[in-house]
Amino acid sequence: MTQARPGPLAGLRVVEMAAIGPVPFAGTMLASMGAEILRIERPGKQFAPTDVTAQGREFVTLDLKDPADQARALDLIAAADLLLEGFRPGVMERLGLGPDKALARNPALVYGRMTGWGQEGPLASAPGHDINYIAITGALHAIGTAERPTQPLNLVGDYGGGALYLVVGALAALREAAATGRGQVVDAAMCDGALNLLLPYSMGRNTGGWVGEREKNLLDGGAHFYGSFECKDGKFFSLGAIEPQFYAEFRRLCGLEGPEWDAQLDKSAWPALREKVRAVMKTKTRDEWTAILEGSDVCAAPILDYEEAQQHPHLKARGAFVDGPAGPQPAAAPRFSGHPRPAPARPPAAPLAVDEALARWTDAAK
Repeated sequence: MTQARPGPLAGLRVVEMAAIGPVPFAGTMLASMGAEILRIERPGKQFAPTDVTAQGREFVTLDLKDPADQARALDLIAAADLLLEGFRPGVMERLGLGPDKALARNPALVYGRMTGWGQEGPLASAPGHDINYIAITGALHAIGTAERPTQPLNLVGDYGGGALYLVVGALAALREAAATGRGQVVDAAMCDGALNLLLPYSMGRNTGGWVGEREKNLLDGGAHFYGSFECKDGKFFSLGAIEPQFYAEFRRLCGLEGPEWDAQLDKSAWPALREKVRAVMKTKTRDEWTAILEGSDVCAAPILDYEEAQQHPHLKARGAFVDGPAGPQPAAAPRFSGHPRPAPARPPAAPLAVDEALARWTDAAK
């Protein structure tokens, strides 16, 4: 496989079944932490240099409709510590690669399954995408303007509720497998993960502190001191002056004088005050507000696009962007004090021979 990469997961052997969205992103995260990733792809597969979710791994090509290649895939899975797969429920079983067969070959294997709807339930076999999975949880309903929900890219379902929960679940199961020798199936569903992300808000819904209407709550644009505001130049600025001392500084630096500003948490006053804040923010450009507010106790920052973010002094000082094969890309996260941050690796140029891949893992296990 690839030369061992430094990181806390060095030596961890992962088979990644080719997929889109959260599975390759989870593999990229594990690779950045030192895991050795081998992806099983269809014959003829090639990767573009811009494919960041193919970085840091090798791949083999197998025709999983061919019984002989199914057997070879099972050999690779049995030699791994972790499997990542994102097929619809039942597909791996029909290919002869389901958990029963895999765990019979390797009882310590962690079998990570990533789906949108989960392994069972009325929608388990239905097609879908990120927006659909977060739609039924209440997450999509809560995000947007008063007029309509707004899709938050595919960050909440695919990556936040999907890949991150798959990685956390897999690492937890791997820890138990190391202690007991017993692997297990990790059922990571995007609808489950997205719903779990709403846990802090469930208390508010249960007690009436968070209402179902958008732009009526503290963190959804309802408050006049927490949200995104347009500036004089048409660009936007973020404010997050929640705590009383931050709110007081917000008032001072923005010149918000008068008793109407005193009752910060009076929700009945929020709509009128929000309109006044909007008018104030439009008196200066985004850069002018940055000079006044950024780094202050207001809790404020300019809203930058991706290219502007690359030039922000704080992100540059932290090395948050690195040079990838196709240009600047976000650096690996999180950071570990015991290991250097890995440089981006180019996607593999050609498949590895299955026998060679299997021999390397088999020899390493001796």
